[in-house]
Amino acid sequence: QLQLVESGGGLVQPGGSLRLSCAASGSVFSIYLMGWYRQAPGKQREMVATITTIDITNYADSVKGRFTISRDNAKKTVYLQMNSLKAEDTAVYYCNMKRTGGYNDWGQGTQVTVSS
Repeated sequence: QLQLVESGGGLVQPGGSLRLSCAASGSVFSIYLMGWYRQAPGKQREMVATITTIDITNYADSVKGRFTISRDNAKKTVYLQMNSLKAEDTAVYYCNMKRTGGYNDWGQGTQVTVSS
């Protein structure tokens, strides 16, 4: 079993920055993919960024050049640095970790609101 604890959301003005963190505990040895997803009101959950255990990254087109995903293997933590935030980035952001054996674990979600 895997436990994911997210932090770092909040209210920020357009053009501002936030950094999200997600710390994993429990069955961390079988994680092979970490990522961030988001869900805005009335919309489906979408992939924002993912990172593999060998640091191969993938980003949604809408965040390329503005967001950076990274990880700290020792701390079993994945980060999402979000710069140049826009109103359309407003959503609940979810940490996701995939483990061997078909396991797909989600964090509780953290609200990010971009507004002046």
